[in-house]
Amino acid sequence: MKIGITCYPTYGGSGVVATELGIELAARGHEVHFISYAMPIRLTEHHERIYFHEVEVTAYPLFDHPPYTLALATKMIEVAQTQSLDLLHVHYAIPHSVSALLARMMAAPKKLPFITTLHGTDITVVGNDRSYLPITRFSIEQSDGVTSISEYLRKQTYYEFEIKRDIEVIPNFVNCDLYKRSEDRSARKKWAKNDEPILMHLSNFRPVKRVTDVVEIFAKVREKIPAKLVMMGDGPDRGAAEYIVRKKNLSKDVFFMGKQDKVQEKLGLGDLFLLPSEIESFGLAALEAMASEMPVIATDVGGLPEVVKHGVDGYLIPVRDVDAGAKYALEILTRPDRGREMGKLARVNAKARYCSNDVIPLYEAYYKKVLAQ
Repeated sequence: MKIGITCYPTYGGSGVVATELGIELAARGHEVHFISYAMPIRLTEHHERIYFHEVEVTAYPLFDHPPYTLALATKMIEVAQTQSLDLLHVHYAIPHSVSALLARMMAAPKKLPFITTLHGTDITVVGNDRSYLPITRFSIEQSDGVTSISEYLRKQTYYEFEIKRDIEVIPNFVNCDLYKRSEDRSARKKWAKNDEPILMHLSNFRPVKRVTDVVEIFAKVREKIPAKLVMMGDGPDRGAAEYIVRKKNLSKDVFFMGKQDKVQEKLGLGDLFLLPSEIESFGLAALEAMASEMPVIATDVGGLPEVVKHGVDGYLIPVRDVDAGAKYALEILTRPDRGREMGKLARVNAKARYCSNDVIPLYEAYYKKVLAQ
């Protein structure tokens, strides 16, 4: 198949999933065309059968903001016609599904079906804004196929938008051959020279991720045992997190790594992953950590309980409860095996449900179903 994929190319879950999906599809012999305003952040290497088409938006004095939705629709139909695409797969409803709908209309009478994958804030935040709700509902209902990344998000979409159509749940996934515990443990010494436990966090540092709670949890752990914290990612709350680190005199124990390529190489070195988000529709970073044999402490919200099993491969805590987070972190890290047994279970459970080898065929089957309609 020839598939056009549109996503936000930034450091967020929807863009990561879309990019990894394209890479996996290309590896299985499909031709993938990414259509976006910038190269997706995880598309760092040349891949056979993967192409990138940049959406150029011209600024006009008449417009306060460049008309990206229209420029994207124009690029979609251009790529569809020149590359003979079979379908478009857009990730994140706003504005991508609207652009895909316009492209499909422009392609008529030829068929150009499009699938919308819902990822989270396009439904729980953006889509539920009064100014966006009608167009979001319309673009979802007009899609030739709709998927969501979790059962939680599917139910939330039905509730918030009163959608009548079917929504297929195809979960996020991880390449279990890439995400695994690192065999070279000496690489830990760049952070933990004395082999202290290493706690980790990975996100886009938006307020919803509550990165300040990550630091607060670590500070309470550090009061009891030597430990290090590795923070991967960047965003608006980085400054607040760095301030707490300085205030608590933890600068020698916390490492802000910024945006990282090949995060699997870093995750494979950690002992415990922290994800105290205010809301997560799935929790892709938690899954990547679990595949890397790290137990996870996350909040009991959204789709996270579908990924992390409390007391089995990690713990679920209430939002903002840094005391509970620290308690469970210490409970894991002070075990004789430093949580290794729980980490092994985390990988077993990740492999059982979310390996790309099992999830990608679900997308392929869904593509065929939509094309056959």
